[in-house]
Amino acid sequence: MSVSRSRAVLAGAAGALLVVTLTPVPSAGAASVPSAGAGRGREVPLVEDPVAYVDPFIGTTRGGNAWPGATRPFGMIAWSPTSTNGDQTSTGAANGYEYNVTKVRGFSLTHVNGAGCNPGAAGDVPIMPYVGEVDSSPTADSKDAKYVSTFSHANESASPGRYSVTLDSGARTDLAVSMRAGISDFSFPAGSAANLLFRTSNSLNGSEDAEISIDASARTVNGSVLTGGFCGRRGNGGGAGNPNRRSYYRLFFSAVFDRDFARTGTWKDATVTPGGTSASGGEGYLTGADRAGRGSGGWVGFDTGSDADVRMRLGISYVSLDGAVANREAEVPATATVDSVAAATRAAWSTELGRVRVGGGTEARTKAFYTAVYHSLMQPQTMNDVDGRYLGADLQIHSKRPGQQAVYGTFSGWDQYRAQIQLLAILRPDVAGDMAQSMLDFAAQNRGIWDRWLHLGAPTHVMTGDPAAPTLATYHAMGVRNFDVRGALDSLVKQATVQNPDALSDAGCPGQCVGQRPTLNTYLALKYAANDICHCWGGAAETLENSLADFSLAMWAQRAGRGDLYRQFLPRGDYWRNTYNPAVGYQAARRADGSWQSGFSPSTDVGFAQGSSATYTWMVPQDVSGLAAAMGGREAAAARLDGFFHDENGNWAVLGGNALRYDPTNEPGIHAPWLYNGLGQPWKTQETVRQIVDTAYGTGPGGLPGNDDLGTMSAWYVFAAIGLFPQVPGRAELLLGSPVFTRVVIDRGNGVRLTIRANATEPYVQSVKLNGAGLRKSWLPESFVQRGGTVAFTVGAAPNRSWATADGDLPKDH
Repeated sequence: MSVSRSRAVLAGAAGALLVVTLTPVPSAGAASVPSAGAGRGREVPLVEDPVAYVDPFIGTTRGGNAWPGATRPFGMIAWSPTSTNGDQTSTGAANGYEYNVTKVRGFSLTHVNGAGCNPGAAGDVPIMPYVGEVDSSPTADSKDAKYVSTFSHANESASPGRYSVTLDSGARTDLAVSMRAGISDFSFPAGSAANLLFRTSNSLNGSEDAEISIDASARTVNGSVLTGGFCGRRGNGGGAGNPNRRSYYRLFFSAVFDRDFARTGTWKDATVTPGGTSASGGEGYLTGADRAGRGSGGWVGFDTGSDADVRMRLGISYVSLDGAVANREAEVPATATVDSVAAATRAAWSTELGRVRVGGGTEARTKAFYTAVYHSLMQPQTMNDVDGRYLGADLQIHSKRPGQQAVYGTFSGWDQYRAQIQLLAILRPDVAGDMAQSMLDFAAQNRGIWDRWLHLGAPTHVMTGDPAAPTLATYHAMGVRNFDVRGALDSLVKQATVQNPDALSDAGCPGQCVGQRPTLNTYLALKYAANDICHCWGGAAETLENSLADFSLAMWAQRAGRGDLYRQFLPRGDYWRNTYNPAVGYQAARRADGSWQSGFSPSTDVGFAQGSSATYTWMVPQDVSGLAAAMGGREAAAARLDGFFHDENGNWAVLGGNALRYDPTNEPGIHAPWLYNGLGQPWKTQETVRQIVDTAYGTGPGGLPGNDDLGTMSAWYVFAAIGLFPQVPGRAELLLGSPVFTRVVIDRGNGVRLTIRANATEPYVQSVKLNGAGLRKSWLPESFVQRGGTVAFTVGAAPNRSWATADGDLPKDH
């Protein structure tokens, strides 16, 4: 979901190229890469320490909206800097950190990876080490002129689970996290006025309420912030009538220190109270001057005459203050140090990253690869406290189910179902199953409605389609079973067959329409979403999304032995045909009377959501042969696809900036490079994917092409780099490209091993063997994911135009 990206680009800003930034950044440590040549006559060695290749700064500029702070795999806490552009409401990036903005106003406890809204979500409770006297209200410093500090990237470092920076003020922050808690050493210049500011009300989106309580005798600072409204300040959804302008979580925190406070204080709005120990008040959810000077917080100070170091242990909870305390004491006990906590989380990341081990690649590709795996496994995020309780979609407190490892939230559905959920299902099927169960329970708490975009467990209504259906169908296809399979299928079928009360509402449209499966009865009668009455973001996009979702439900039903549902939903997977206009050869918006929207051009976004007709026309991965037939046959379709990836002069056009061409920064078309396999020209998939890997992606802060969208773009890179890609949601077949490593070993969490080998890293496939037998097909069967095996590539510098081109060797559509 890419709301912060300028849609003007899709309106035809031709020639605007995105350039990969190769700025060097501090590394987590030197590491050597096993070379491709090392495999001559023996096995190519695999990377021994994947964590050493993770660079958390990748994606922190160029719109990637990643952040470098500390988090654990699937962690609740995500502790990272909040920067400022000279305005408390402007941080430079949706998630609070922009590499080129080197002024910080605090270190916030929660973040969402790569979300597209600006501001996005979270960024709760910035904590700022401030060198100087607090003699005015930090909230009144609305232009961030005083209670901030600049810093240099030379004095900043990040690795999985740890973040450190020495600010130009002389204050140093060194922090590490567990799953729900964190620890930080703060160092101040000797003899300075040393204070820690708790900006409790200053979440990225603002706040409805906040509170702080300081107990000097217990050396504690406790508090909370009531906030929410993900994506709530967008231009098309930020007005008073926006149904998402509401608070839907309260984050509690509890901090305890290793030394006494020398002073305390609080503030509310412009009033500062030296010696104060409690304050409350929110900022509201407005921007700029309307929010300036509002809010509350507090500070604690320390005597640096003989000791300039302070250690803080902190826990968070979405349930209660007691929960935050319990999380802290269970995970970061009094004996903990930054080193010990960082080491434990580094070990957790080593385990997760080590589930996929590579060898024979370049240093840069290995770094980009493991950083992509890292970004992909930041989510879903753990929601429950150590006692199993969590905040539900109904804003009530619930307990996780018996046998459930964790309750997981934050689901960027429209984005993630295209790549990230497949990678999660492969690497951690147990987490995928708990995520599916969590989503089912959230739906039950939300009147049976599966929302498209969950922040924590709460509905935000963002985007379009019904992404929960292909997500859970894909999990089931990939062997995930640790959830209520029948209950989830029945619930999603009901959502797709029984119109809910919000289906006829335009509230929140476009972008955050409240209705799930909007105008369902009319959709089922017309067999497409009529753009003039659909109560959706765009009728053509809604039709394509629902067609794919219904196809995935049919596949799930077939696999589950539900023949009645299979027969009911399979024809609905072909509804894409009803918005394909043969007169123009593109998907187009269609009205309820059957007519086509006037003024069509392939670059139009009328009827679509964050994309053009030229992009969405390819969004039929479930029926490539049918799409090709509609375009005049496979040769004609392949020629059309050539024009999608090249400009009029035959040059590559895969960096975005043109509504008629491929956009690597947004999701509707990211599967398109792999469609050549279904058109009988797999060598073009190989060369196109490699071009995107090597030009749209890279290392350094600009190494992502755009919003990471909760690991979606990173997951795309992971699949591209290993030479495999999910064919279609709802199934487990994998399309073949060509790997950039000569050896890949994936150990699924269920004990299944997938092995990929190649004789070199050239882009073009000459031949393939599956489990030792020659493979003439450009795809792997579901059994490869489900039961494991070895796929061996022979690659070369020139395309083999005869491999995997026969009619019987093309990927099956159904």
